[in-house]
Amino acid sequence: MSKSARKRSRTRPITNVKVRAKKSTWFKWLQPGLLVKRWLFLSLIGGVLIVLGLAISIQLRPVLFISRIVKNLTESLVSLLPSYISGPLAILIGLGLLWMGHKQVLASITQVLMPDDDQKLVDKLLNHHKLHRGAKIVAIGGGTGLSNLLRGLKRYSANITAIVTVADDGGSSGRLRREHGVLPPGDIRNCLAALADEEKLVTELFQYRFQAGEGLSGHSFGNLFLTAMSEITGDLEKAITASSSVLAVRGRVLPATLEDVVLWAVLEDGQYIEGESAISEANGVIRQFGCKPDHPKAVPQAVKAIAEADCIIISPGSLYTSIIPNLLVPEILEAIAKRQVPCIYICNIMSQMGETQDYTVADHVDALDTIAGTRLFDAVLVQKTPPSSQSLAKYADQGSHFIEVDRDHLVELNCPILLADVMKESPNGSVSHDSDKLSGVLMRWYNRS
Repeated sequence: MSKSARKRSRTRPITNVKVRAKKSTWFKWLQPGLLVKRWLFLSLIGGVLIVLGLAISIQLRPVLFISRIVKNLTESLVSLLPSYISGPLAILIGLGLLWMGHKQVLASITQVLMPDDDQKLVDKLLNHHKLHRGAKIVAIGGGTGLSNLLRGLKRYSANITAIVTVADDGGSSGRLRREHGVLPPGDIRNCLAALADEEKLVTELFQYRFQAGEGLSGHSFGNLFLTAMSEITGDLEKAITASSSVLAVRGRVLPATLEDVVLWAVLEDGQYIEGESAISEANGVIRQFGCKPDHPKAVPQAVKAIAEADCIIISPGSLYTSIIPNLLVPEILEAIAKRQVPCIYICNIMSQMGETQDYTVADHVDALDTIAGTRLFDAVLVQKTPPSSQSLAKYADQGSHFIEVDRDHLVELNCPILLADVMKESPNGSVSHDSDKLSGVLMRWYNRS
């Protein structure tokens, strides 16, 4: 085979693929739900009305005038070509002009809206339409567990509301809380980044910590950004709304309360401790748990989101310092208890020193039942298999263990379990929930509920 023949044989399949891809793209525009065809048709009607209006304005009889023009054109075409040729030819030319005009209009719009994006505009519209028709999901929690969950859920719906605890008093968030009197922005920052369209870039930007500078060292950019927004807009709720617009967030993030909440715990040895970070660092067994003030007022939008939800998810995370603080807000607790929609709790994979050492899955369920005074969820999602021996050894050195499923105790508590492989194990032995696996299991469970 000659060099030119080989080149043609390589080029032909690629060209055919491109042609098929273009045809497929144009067929997509005909799919229902894009809200495009109706407006194009409306524009066509508008154009016809304009022509008729002009004709009437100059006192022409539009119907008679148009019919005469059509008659003259028809007679001219028939005189040149037979009717069985001229008719279909006119139709084809008209369709070709119409197609070319619409193609150029859409190409111009695409060039303006998506100059550097390889994804087709029609694909973006279809994806946008699908996500905005997705289930209304409320995810409740805090810490990295909630942001990890949101990262997967945003592939299925744009109607996500994340309700986040604001009890953090350590690290950069704690410093800003003490120095500026703002609510701790750390968990909210992580959730905004997880729901952003440009997630990778926003996460890197928000997680960036200043290494030097008087007053800056140790602070993350995201915390400073939200603090500045809070001072500009007047409160954290407005700051989150404004930040969501700037970051093109898919869904919304709400604090559970806007009050300055301080957690407290009484340990098994009778020791009383205040402060989220101090509770974790005490490494004791928690016997009583609460917050100051006793009955913090909920953010109204958070309560409304729960009432209107199609599905409620209690995320994985630190049981006492990320999950339970949301339930200490009476209106949040009452709204979940009254819900008429599916609700599931995602249990942690590994225990946490200072909070859940020696806990089983049933112990987690029991702790939530005790705080709530009732059962809030329909089932608990549990990792099916333990991590590798290397990971278990690494966590054992830190006083942590795989959270076992104690079926007998769960039967006593009348708590259904959903076993699934939702774990991600990194090369360094760290274990976490896999965002994609987790969201896939949750959506299948929701669709069956």
